[in-house]
Amino acid sequence: MQGGLAINLMHFARALRAAGLPVGPGKLLQAVEAVEAVGIGNRADFYWALHAVFVNRRDQREVFDQAFHVFWRNPDILKRMMGLMLPTIRTEASDRQDPLSRRVADALRGTAPEAEGPEKSEIEVDAAFTVSAQERLQEKDFEKMSAAEMAEAKRMLARIALPVAEVTTRRHRPDPLGPRVDPRATLRRMLRSGGDLADLARRSRRTRPPPLVVLCDISGSMTRYSRMLLHFMHAVSNDRDRVHSFVFGTRLTNITRHLRHKDVDVALDAVSAAVADWSGGTRIGTALHAFNRTWARRVLGQGAVVLLITDGLDRDAGEGLAVEAERLHKSCRRLVWLNPLLRWEGFAPKSSGIRALLPHVDDFRPVHNLNSLAGLADALNRDGPRRAESLRKWLKEAA
Repeated sequence: MQGGLAINLMHFARALRAAGLPVGPGKLLQAVEAVEAVGIGNRADFYWALHAVFVNRRDQREVFDQAFHVFWRNPDILKRMMGLMLPTIRTEASDRQDPLSRRVADALRGTAPEAEGPEKSEIEVDAAFTVSAQERLQEKDFEKMSAAEMAEAKRMLARIALPVAEVTTRRHRPDPLGPRVDPRATLRRMLRSGGDLADLARRSRRTRPPPLVVLCDISGSMTRYSRMLLHFMHAVSNDRDRVHSFVFGTRLTNITRHLRHKDVDVALDAVSAAVADWSGGTRIGTALHAFNRTWARRVLGQGAVVLLITDGLDRDAGEGLAVEAERLHKSCRRLVWLNPLLRWEGFAPKSSGIRALLPHVDDFRPVHNLNSLAGLADALNRDGPRRAESLRKWLKEAA
């Protein structure tokens, strides 16, 4: 292979690594071999040869696609990327730019951060700015994060804890101050003392966190959030027992066993291999029907708490959704709906899927940044009423 092409492949691999893809020297050598095998006469063959080497998971496809067209000179996308690199006035439209494009732009920009040397030295001596950097990251929408910010957010998600208020079980434990007398333990005490009178043994009910069931939407409209939420689900699955995780788009897939891997990369690779409907359509009613019919009796015992993560945009226009949501609500202790669309101030429950779901949930919360997940932890730690007070306004608008 000619030296110039090999060097360009090396720079392309570095750009992909900076954009968040797991690319190392081994991948670069495989890319060189793949290009030597297919040649560079056909752009499509060249694209798919590199795609086969560098892309391991479905959520990496868009990053690779944009990086390829920018690096190998697609004029339209290059022009748009250059627009991201230039200083612009911050408006509502600019806030909604494609986050993957920003990740690619950050990766290809290379040495741009060094150009801000004087401002950086000023920030280092200002303690207020140093503290607020992490606070800004906690408040930043997952959709707007750069590659470096997403990596830091994933590290913070790995340390997250999700306490849930403990519930009383049917089992008992020894308790000297318990409200109930334990006849068996009392008789054993008397036998050990030769039949003489002994103090009454007492007991109380055991308490333990209830099972946690997570149903996460991985359709195309949720792609930007499902990647980060899978990291959250992995952290929760390895932090406590009795956590059951499911993902759905047009069908329901149980990923509980895959998320038990301690290594998050191994776990997400296993999930990617198991899920066939990634970034497709959404059939919420069909997915809930499959869950209610196949899994509800197995995982919703002992007062389980259910987290339903979806934007409520259903391709079936909410057909059968209300019936399945009602059945799910009656089968669990608490049903919490997490919707990233709640981040918009002008949100209104106008979609038929949202209207069908709202009457059957106990809490309706946003899930779009780290602070929203922290707020979820606080809400689950308080064993309040089934129907949250904050849900009433949404029910009125949906009526």
